[in-house]
Amino acid sequence: MGQSEQACPKCKHQMQEGFLLDRGDGPARVAAWVEGSPEYGWLGLKWVRRKRLPITANRCLSCGYLEAYARAE
Repeated sequence: MGQSEQACPKCKHQMQEGFLLDRGDGPARVAAWVEGSPEYGWLGLKWVRRKRLPITANRCLSCGYLEAYARAE
């Protein structure tokens, strides 16, 4: 099965590929996985010099189960 034809690990029905939307204060974008533990500075969460990968997610068309991935390009 390809990534878009994956079977749900919970109920074995078909899953559909998608992505997680990040709608913060700025423009909407794809959510990302950030390397390491969260650290906060006086301007908020520190993430600038860390590895980031876009998050893709598969959703079961039957039960709604989500499975997220942060794959390297």
